[in-house]
Amino acid sequence: MDRRGSLLGVVLLLTVVSWLLVPGQSSAQPPGAPREVRIGVVSFLSGPAAPHSGIPSRQGAQLLIEALNAGEVPRPYNTPGIGGVPIRAVYVDEAGPVDKQVTEFRRLVLDARVNVVVGYISSANCLAIAPVAEELRTLTVFSVCGIQRVFEDADYKYVFRTRAHQIIDALGIARYVLLVKPDLKTIAGINQDYAWGRDSWATFKETILQLKPDVRVVAELWPPLFSGEYSAEIARLLAAKPDVIFTSLWGGDLESFVGQATPVRLFEESLVAMTVADNLLVPGPGRFVPRGIVFGARGLYGPLTPETTLSRWFGGRFRARYGYFPIHDPFNYANSILGVKAAFEKAIAATRRWPTVEEVVRAFEYLEFEGAAGRIRLALGNGHQAVEPVGFGIVRSFDPTKREVTLERVIRFRVECVNPPAGVKSLDWIRRGFPGAVCP
Repeated sequence: MDRRGSLLGVVLLLTVVSWLLVPGQSSAQPPGAPREVRIGVVSFLSGPAAPHSGIPSRQGAQLLIEALNAGEVPRPYNTPGIGGVPIRAVYVDEAGPVDKQVTEFRRLVLDARVNVVVGYISSANCLAIAPVAEELRTLTVFSVCGIQRVFEDADYKYVFRTRAHQIIDALGIARYVLLVKPDLKTIAGINQDYAWGRDSWATFKETILQLKPDVRVVAELWPPLFSGEYSAEIARLLAAKPDVIFTSLWGGDLESFVGQATPVRLFEESLVAMTVADNLLVPGPGRFVPRGIVFGARGLYGPLTPETTLSRWFGGRFRARYGYFPIHDPFNYANSILGVKAAFEKAIAATRRWPTVEEVVRAFEYLEFEGAAGRIRLALGNGHQAVEPVGFGIVRSFDPTKREVTLERVIRFRVECVNPPAGVKSLDWIRRGFPGAVCP
């Protein structure tokens, strides 16, 4: 071999060694890599949930996937695609009944041949999809749906959720209202009549009664999902005059409730605590945020987003493209995709080749990775369920042009305060007095 050939061999050897020793720091593809990684992305693209939640979710996923393929995401995600393999997204509409979503999931896996499915906003859809994902042995990562029963009532191998479940929202906001209103005497709830609404209210009510047993419940209201008409419920709330009204309404339902409750001054009569208030920040005619409400964003998102390299990059790029700072949904879809990339590349580092789905699943379990707005840790549900901190504030002002709120009396709760320990169901933890909780 001549000197030139020898040098070329050394360069090739060093390239291979550098890829093996520093996975994720080179765009080189591992042995056995496919031409592309096909990811099904499911969110509401039509219907009443689309404008406030589903379309922003798709926007966040699309923005991130494009940037990942171009190698434009900051470290530790600055290598192209997944393991150097480009990502191809297949977008699916979540609108429609649960049986339709099950059919669409099967089509994604069996016909579109996706490698991974991410997304889902509806809790009912997550409950239905999880066993089908197991049947088809398809890596599935839930992005938003909040119901805790997904992993508290069943064990899954191929299903993960990269955001905390609703316990942080309802329990956290209950702790918050007791801190800002320690003389609380009466509460009421208005929540959608399905899994998310029922479980959210149960968590809030049980937390309040555990921490302050003398509080009275004066109304529990259950409008249908996507009903859009709340005049009867608002009249009952005005008559009951509760100190605090809890609501987990979201999307178009939340917008309609706010629009109908504002003229009759419900927000002046009671302190209204909204776990999904950031849905009101999505641009649209007539969408506004009432002054004086307790503002929640399903974690530390929207105006509560911590300053990190990734949050500045993602929030800045999202605002530049879509004209407003992202709410929790785009952040959570981004987190699911970042989790997929982190798990695949962890498995690649371990196997030194393109991994099987079982190897990716093992890498995903108990994974801790840098999310779009802070660390994500899969600590519950045998390492398949994430835990997160959460924060709340009271709206002092709202700028409709910039789609921004100014919050006062902001309180953030650490992971150990608002998430149950591993192996303990949420309501059992609350009823036992939150053993092990560490709170401010």
